[in-house]
Amino acid sequence: MRHRVITMKLSRDKDHRKALMRNLAAALFISGRIKTTLPKARFVRRFAENLITIAKQGDLNARRRVIALLQDRWIVDAQETDVKRDKSLNIVKGPRLIKKLFDEIVPKFANTTGGYTRIIHLADRRIGDNSELCYLELIDPTEEKKTKKARTGGNRRAKTQKRVAMMNKLLKGKKTEAKAAVPAEETKSE
Repeated sequence: MRHRVITMKLSRDKDHRKALMRNLAAALFISGRIKTTLPKARFVRRFAENLITIAKQGDLNARRRVIALLQDRWIVDAQETDVKRDKSLNIVKGPRLIKKLFDEIVPKFANTTGGYTRIIHLADRRIGDNSELCYLELIDPTEEKKTKKARTGGNRRAKTQKRVAMMNKLLKGKKTEAKAAVPAEETKSE
């Protein structure tokens, strides 16, 4: 029974789950969109939204809490040349993940109270284990929400309305013919 079980296990031990969660959240903040399996996306979504909520406070304590949860790391591709490295090619100076989170991502969501991420299901499945794939992405808050169109009732209702209109038209025509025929009969009988 799964009563009162909060965390998803994902068939991993605690340290592996923690590393997976941090790495997927970091990849989400760096690129804005990641392709992963549906259970992993659901697992990371909660963590990422919690990090953004903490970062929205913007003070030193919030920054330290995010660093403790996510670990600050360099945002560097292997091909980048504008990054300073030491003799053993370790990065000395370059862009940092926490700085990007606090300076670029959080200001976008200043007026939003939650729901910073979205899961988009994909039709294809992973080849090895046939697991369901999806995109986990940060929502663009400036993007307008799609509104549903008012339903027109479909084809069936339109056909029914046409039939009713035609019947009303025919009945009105018969009534006027009947009214015209009644005075003609009265004149014949007189």
